[in-house]
Amino acid sequence: MLFSTYFLDRDGTINVKAPEGAYVATPELVELLPGAAHAIRRLNEADRLVVVVTNQRGVARGLMTESDVELVNARLNELLAEHGAHVDASYVCPHAADSCDCRKPLPGLLLEAATDHGIDLARAVMVGDAASDIAAGRAAGVATVRLAADPDPEADLTVADLATAVTRTLTDR
Repeated sequence: MLFSTYFLDRDGTINVKAPEGAYVATPELVELLPGAAHAIRRLNEADRLVVVVTNQRGVARGLMTESDVELVNARLNELLAEHGAHVDASYVCPHAADSCDCRKPLPGLLLEAATDHGIDLARAVMVGDAASDIAAGRAAGVATVRLAADPDPEADLTVADLATAVTRTLTDR
């Protein structure tokens, strides 16, 4: 199946994830993962909708503000633009666990984006590095790709990185 929409997790999928217990809370901490910008540019060139869906619990924990998240996302967009790539939309869950319906593994961010952009979920895929990304994709009824070294039996496909995910899914294999 060819996908018209790519839901992408942010930290650990597009940019380097902060160490356990820490957050990418300032623009200076944003570092693209190798091949991520090129992969997103390939999606842009193939006329695919690219939507970032990210949990940012550091806001609820008081470790950063929603403005900090916006600045980080702006920096991510700047770095992508330097490589001729862009994301079409970003959706953020700033809430604590078990306090909303948008925090992955729940599907709220994907469903909100689908409503806002008229996305056909049957033609969408969720790509992320965490089990919660896969669970959110499954709950929303989209295909799933896990970025991991070991196969994830819950995901439709497991690959090493975003570049490989894009190559495998754009070619309908």
